This record gives sequence, C-alpha cells and structure tokens, in this order.
Amino acid sequence: MNDNQLIERQGDHKNLICYRKAELIYDITYHFAHAAFCKGDRTIDQMVQAARSGKQNIVEGNADMNTSMEMGIKLLNVAKGSLKELLSDYEDYLRVNQCRQWEESSVEFEAMRKLGKSADNAYILSIAKTRSLNVVANMAIILIKQEDFLLHKLLESVSSRFIKEGGFKEKMYRVRMAQRREQ
Repeated sequence: MNDNQLIERQGDHKNLICYRKAELIYDITYHFAHAAFCKGDRTIDQMVQAARSGKQNIVEGNADMNTSMEMGIKLLNVAKGSLKELLSDYEDYLRVNQCRQWEESSVEFEAMRKLGKSADNAYILSIAKTRSLNVVANMAIILIKQEDFLLHKLLESVSSRFIKEGGFKEKMYRVRMAQRREQ
C-alpha cells in the first residue's frame, strides 16, 4: 500500500478465479434453464438471475473494495447467497425429477471436481452442452460448491486485510497525515 495514494488502481475482476468460475456457472445455468424448463416457467428467470447475481456481485464487490471494504465484503457475501440459492434450485431439479445427485465419493463427483479445478471454461461448457440435464445439474452443483469455497477464501483474505489496514476513512487519515509531514 502506498501511503501517499488514496485511491489505488483496482485489479481486474476477470483475473479472479472466483469470477471466472462464476461466469462458467452463469453460462451453464443459462443453457440448463432454457433446456430444462418450458418457456414462460419462472424457474428459468430465477435460476439465470441467481447465477447472474453471483457473477455480477463479484464484479461490483471487487470494484467497491477501494473505497469501502465493508461494501465489498457485503457484495461478495451477496454473491455467495445468490449461488447458494442456485445450488438449491439444482438440487430441487434432481430431487423433483427423481435423478441421482452424485455422492462425494462417487467416480462422477470426483471426475467433475478435478475437471472444475483444472479445465478452462470453454471446455467445461462444451461438455455441459452435450450431456443430459441431470448430468449438467450435477456438474453445476459441484462447480457451485467449488465457487462457494473460493468466495469463502476471498472473504477471509479481504477480512484479514481490513483488520490489518483498516477501512477507507482510516486510509484517508493516513494519507492526509503523510501529506502534512511532507509539507
């Protein structure tokens, strides 16, 4: 942190792993919801909006960090909440349609977990577009659980930074005092 600089250049949200995963979750959800439900079913809009909210709140939270860590933390938590809602929608889909949700010890779960950690978005999306809806729902569930973990780690990091550095008002005070010492 530069003691003489009040507003630092914010990092690009597209470089955040959690943003890229949220973008993939949005893309898969858009595909899934339009394939799984009849046109006019509110579930389409609900799922797409929950996925969009997860992604967009990461963008806004990242942007707001410079002047309000509190707001940034709140928005990242909103992203987590939206994705938890989406997770529940996918679990509901599997339950209502009497489809198996992959157990954590299953071969499918483990394969998707590894794929979600290492493959790029375009590759995973191309796979999702060729699979049955129950497979796509399971894929999305695993990706959302990975995203939840990533957002939790980011929130821990930002909280730790806040404890160490303080908020924007404290930073304003430090910059003003540094300026006075230089004069």
